[in-house]
Amino acid sequence: MSPFLLYSIAFATFLYFFLHLRHLFLHRASRPLPPGPKPWPLIGNLPHLGSKPHHSLASFARIYGPLLHLRMGFVDVVVAASASVAAQFLKAHDANFSNRPPNCGAKYIAYNYQDLVFAPYGPRWRLLRKISSVHLFSGKALDDFRHIRQQEVGVLTRVLEGAGPTPVNLGQLLNVCTTNALGRVMIGKKVFNDGSSGGDPKADDFKSMVVELMVLAGVFNIGDFIPALEWLDLQGVAAKMKKLHRRFDDFLTKIVEDHKIHGSNSGEKHKDMLSTLISLKEDADGEGGKLTDTEIKALLLNMFTAGTDTSSSTVEWAIAELIRHPNMLAEVQRELDSVVGRDRLVTELDLAHLTYLQAVVKETFRLHPSTPLSLPRMAAEEIEINGYRIPKGSTLLVNVWAISRDPDIWAEPLKFRPERFLGGGEKANVDVRGNDFELIPFGAGRRICAGMSLGLRMVHLLVATLAHAFEWELADGLMPEKLNMEEAYGLTLQRAVPMMVHPKPRLSSNAYNTA
Repeated sequence: MSPFLLYSIAFATFLYFFLHLRHLFLHRASRPLPPGPKPWPLIGNLPHLGSKPHHSLASFARIYGPLLHLRMGFVDVVVAASASVAAQFLKAHDANFSNRPPNCGAKYIAYNYQDLVFAPYGPRWRLLRKISSVHLFSGKALDDFRHIRQQEVGVLTRVLEGAGPTPVNLGQLLNVCTTNALGRVMIGKKVFNDGSSGGDPKADDFKSMVVELMVLAGVFNIGDFIPALEWLDLQGVAAKMKKLHRRFDDFLTKIVEDHKIHGSNSGEKHKDMLSTLISLKEDADGEGGKLTDTEIKALLLNMFTAGTDTSSSTVEWAIAELIRHPNMLAEVQRELDSVVGRDRLVTELDLAHLTYLQAVVKETFRLHPSTPLSLPRMAAEEIEINGYRIPKGSTLLVNVWAISRDPDIWAEPLKFRPERFLGGGEKANVDVRGNDFELIPFGAGRRICAGMSLGLRMVHLLVATLAHAFEWELADGLMPEKLNMEEAYGLTLQRAVPMMVHPKPRLSSNAYNTA
C-alpha cells in the first residue's frame, strides 16, 4: 500500500474521530438520537446493511423500533419503518425533507443533479415537475395517449399469442412494451422491435442498462458517506457509473439529435413530449427559465428508466403471484369475462369496473413495492420526531418494504391476500397515492413519484390483459408452488430469476386479430 494511500486513510480516520467527538460534545445535553445498532469506527453501520438492505433495516426495526438511527461514515441516517413514523417525515415535516443528499448516482449518471428525480428543490425542480405534470402525466395528457398504451399492449398480446412451444421471458417482453408505449409518447416513435421475430438486441441492451443502473443506484457507496475516500472509489461504483452514463448519453443524444433533424415521423395525432421540450429551449416557461439540452436528456433518462422498469417488474411480480395462486387467477378471469367478455381485449375504460383486479394490483404493490427503500431525502434543519433528535443534514430513508409487511398493520402480512382490499376487508379503503402511509409504493409528499398516474394505468392494463387473454404455464414443467420468488436488490425490486412462461390463449381468435 502506497504511503499516500496510507496517509489518506489515516487522515480520514482522524477527521472521523474529531468530528464524531465534536458532534457528541455539542449535543450531549440535547435530545437523544433514535436507537440503532452500534456503529463500527470510521465506516459506521455500512457493514450491517448486507446484500438486501431493506431486509436488514426491517430486522433492525424489530429490535430497536420503527425509528432507527445509523451512522454511515460521517453521515447520520434515519430510517422510518412504520406508517406513523413515515407520516411524521413525509407529511408533518415534508418541507424540511424536500432535498436529496449528495450521492454519486446523481453526480455521475443523472447529469450532475440536472434531472427531475435528484434536482435540488427550487425553481428548476418546479419547472421540470410542471413540464412533466402538464405535458405527460395530467389527466388530459393520459387520456390523449390512451390509444397508444392500448395499441402497444395489443402488440404484446399478439406476440404472446404467437409464441408457440418456445417459452418466453415475460419480464423482457413487458419491458419492451412499456418502453415502446412511453417512447411513442415521449419521442413520437417506438424505441424497439416488438419481439415477434426473435427479439431486438437493442432492447436486450437497454434492459441490461436499466437493470445495471438500478443495481448501482441501490449500492451504499462508501464515497458518499466518507467524502475523504471518494477519490479512491473503493467499490468501483463511480467508474461503473461513468461508463454506464456514457452508454445512456449516447442513446439519448442520438434520440434528441434525430428528433431535431427528422421530427418524430410518427403520424401521431398528439404532439410528443420531446417536441414540447425542444420548443421550451427557446420559450421560457414560468419561474424556472429555459430548458437546456442536458436537462432534456436528463428528463428523458428519468422517464425511460423509472417509467419503464418499475411498471414492467411490478406486472411480472403480479403474474407470478397469480400463477402461484390459481384460485385467484380464476377469480380475476371470472370478473374479466363478466365485464369484458371473450371477444375483445380489456381497455382502460374497463378498469374502473374490475374490483378484484384492482385488489390484486394493490396486493402486488404491498408485497413487491418497486422501490423497497425510498429515494433518500435530507434534513434541511434539525427537528424532533417522537422525542428523538433528527440532526440537520441527516439522510432519511423510508423502508416502504418493511411498512407494507408490518404485522401491527397487516393481518398475515407475508401472505398474498387481495381480499384485504375488498369491501369488508381489513384495508378496504386504503389508497396507494401517497395519503395512506401503510401503503406508499410511489412515496409521498412533494417528491412523490411524478409518474404515479401513468404507472397505475399501465400496470392495471397490463395485469388485466395478461390475466384475461392467457392461461399460464411455467417453463420446463415447473410447478407453480416451486416458482422462485427471490428478490434481487437494487433501487428497484427485480426478480432474482426471470420468469420463463408458456402463454396459452383463452379468448376467441377474433380478440387477438383485432388487438
